[in-house]
Amino acid sequence: MKLNQYIDHTILKAAAVEADIRQLCAEAKTYGFFSVCVNSSWVPLAKRELEGSAVKVCSVVGFPLGAMSAEAKAFEAARAVEQGADEIDMVINVGFLKSGRKDEVREEIRALKKAVGEKTLKVIIETCYLDDEEKKLACALAVEAGADFVKTSTGFGTGGATYEDAALMLTAVAGKAKVKASGGVRDAEAARKYVEMGVMRLGTSNGISIVSGETAAGGY
Repeated sequence: MKLNQYIDHTILKAAAVEADIRQLCAEAKTYGFFSVCVNSSWVPLAKRELEGSAVKVCSVVGFPLGAMSAEAKAFEAARAVEQGADEIDMVINVGFLKSGRKDEVREEIRALKKAVGEKTLKVIIETCYLDDEEKKLACALAVEAGADFVKTSTGFGTGGATYEDAALMLTAVAGKAKVKASGGVRDAEAARKYVEMGVMRLGTSNGISIVSGETAAGGY
């Protein structure tokens, strides 16, 4: 099994500098990763660095808290696409979901899908803050709103991806969206297990370790 094409090669830390983004893109080209995943301000640089390659540019939006206004997220998403992003990973408003404001959560996702058009929209539900029923609800709302993927985690919360959450999400979307596991995917064994379960994308800063058969010590 070739894992490289499942990997969104990721750097989202606040202190990342230009050299880090250039290195990320160079590594993605060398190892044939599916995409690089960066904060939206770095989209133009990543697009330039990856010109002529098959590597996509993924931008996070509303990251990492998801607590900003829907209008701000939609603007950020549209701007990222305008500047070259092929995929958008948005964070839901976790507080709204937990407050029972499901219509607003759904409509926010729908607004972002409209903003990105044919580009891929992944919805980060931040599983570490949700109980199982809330996770199922978040997946259902994402599907209803037309999202392409649901994603486990930002990697900046109190926990990352787990096999249990991935299984729950795969069941919840019932083939109507894909699943991305992110946060704490550090070695080939874990990556392979997620893929064998049916997960279609892995968000990790440890892509090189994964394809090299090593185990990385860190997360995002």
